[in-house]
Amino acid sequence: MKDWIKSDPLIIDSAEGIYLKDIDGNIYMDGVSSLWVNVHGHRHPHIDAALKEQINKLSHSTLLGLSNTPAIKLADRLVKIAPKGLRKVFYSDNGSTAVEIAIKMVYQYWQNTREKKKTKLVHLANSYHGDTLGSVSVGGIDLFHKVYRKLIFKTIALKGHGWEAVEDLEKLLKARGDSIAALVLEPLVQGAAGMLVWPEGVLRKLRDLTQKHNVFLIADEVATGFGRTGKMFACQHEGVTPDFLCLAKGITGGYLPLAATLTTQRVFDGFLFDYKEQKTFFHGHTYTGNPLACAAALANLEVFQKERTLSKLAPKIKFLAKSLKMFYNLPSVAEVRQRGFMAGIELKGHLENRIGAKVCQNLRKYGVILRPLGNVIVLMPPLSISIDELDYLLMATYRSIEDCVIKTQG
Repeated sequence: MKDWIKSDPLIIDSAEGIYLKDIDGNIYMDGVSSLWVNVHGHRHPHIDAALKEQINKLSHSTLLGLSNTPAIKLADRLVKIAPKGLRKVFYSDNGSTAVEIAIKMVYQYWQNTREKKKTKLVHLANSYHGDTLGSVSVGGIDLFHKVYRKLIFKTIALKGHGWEAVEDLEKLLKARGDSIAALVLEPLVQGAAGMLVWPEGVLRKLRDLTQKHNVFLIADEVATGFGRTGKMFACQHEGVTPDFLCLAKGITGGYLPLAATLTTQRVFDGFLFDYKEQKTFFHGHTYTGNPLACAAALANLEVFQKERTLSKLAPKIKFLAKSLKMFYNLPSVAEVRQRGFMAGIELKGHLENRIGAKVCQNLRKYGVILRPLGNVIVLMPPLSISIDELDYLLMATYRSIEDCVIKTQG
């Protein structure tokens, strides 16, 4: 906060396509998709028009005891594009709540169905699922979570990464499977941990283990969903249907806050009781299923289809993979990690030197906005970026790393 107070904050006033304009008229490439949410660019005509049309009909009506037309249409569309078997949709308004809802549903399902021993939640090391206390409970990054340890409930963290985590889960389920309620994970890429990419087959094996031991799988696709890994959802790369799919960020194309927790008929039926038993899911947000947000989300999915976003993304992913190799020419680069259109460039050096922050601050002179994760430079531009624009983003990042290393050495 001291650094923030001393600085001159950048204030964005308008945007178009993949570019942001500040109050002084300076233009910047939105290299981090306004925190991983913008998909088709700012001010996309189709999404703009959908919002204008909806605002002339209905801006908000509660979903507690009622519904609204865009919420129903969106739920139907989400079920059709999600992994097969996910048939029910519960709305909220951000990634943290999408995960928290899944956690609460899991816990109550087992209580409702008389499996009262199943209370323990398992998560991966270096996991991140949001900032509400339930989501923090299944988080494993000390920088974000350590200070809250006495506020949150106890969970079980798997050791290691990739296949080591698989081995740890297998041992855990053999020993204590009857007490485990669910495994929570970010499939294929652990974003906030610095773009940690999983080996192929890990997700499929984790799904097989949870099914074998009657443990729910919660897939947090807040960051990986809506095309970021090259498919609509990361789970689809390995043919996995989780018991819960948590969505947010790109769901509205970066326009409005909205989240959805998708689940199965089995889970839905676990709450299907007479009124007198009081086993309903007592959870609801004021702006749940907001019509404007749902209209934006529907338009976002229509753009995916009309503009063939995913098929057009494939050559960009190949270009990104090829171009990222040049960063190993920089002695200051420790590792480059990429899956689909998600990439992280890890720099050498102690965190207190703030090299990641310095590189991103320096990038502004090249007209680029990025936000690091510690020493990891995150590249997550809108899916609509052209190859020429992507090339500029990569070259500007390369030069900014060079600049900052020279200054540090000097």
